[in-house]
Amino acid sequence: MLPKNRKPTPPGEILKYEFIEPLGLTQQQLAERLGITRVRVNEIISGKRAITPDTAIRLSRLFHTSVEFWMGLQTDVELWNAMKAGEREYRKIIPLKTKKSDREMNNEKD
Repeated sequence: MLPKNRKPTPPGEILKYEFIEPLGLTQQQLAERLGITRVRVNEIISGKRAITPDTAIRLSRLFHTSVEFWMGLQTDVELWNAMKAGEREYRKIIPLKTKKSDREMNNEKD
């Protein structure tokens, strides 16, 4: 779920503060273990580069996390950015009326 009042934490920040620093790794050491360049690691940490599926697979293998964890972090940031960039346009869209409202459908479940 996306936060409403702030941008989601970028995956690079999570990588830095929850993994790299606690483990005492340098960016170079991380890059070597992942089989990628230090520049790529640095760009992810600084928010200049997104987590790709390839990077997510590498990170999940190294840190015993899931690919979905890393991709989810990236998706949250991208979705937030898209929502903010297109906010005015999205507000112009008038939702369709359905046969049953959400409230009615929820009452049927009870």
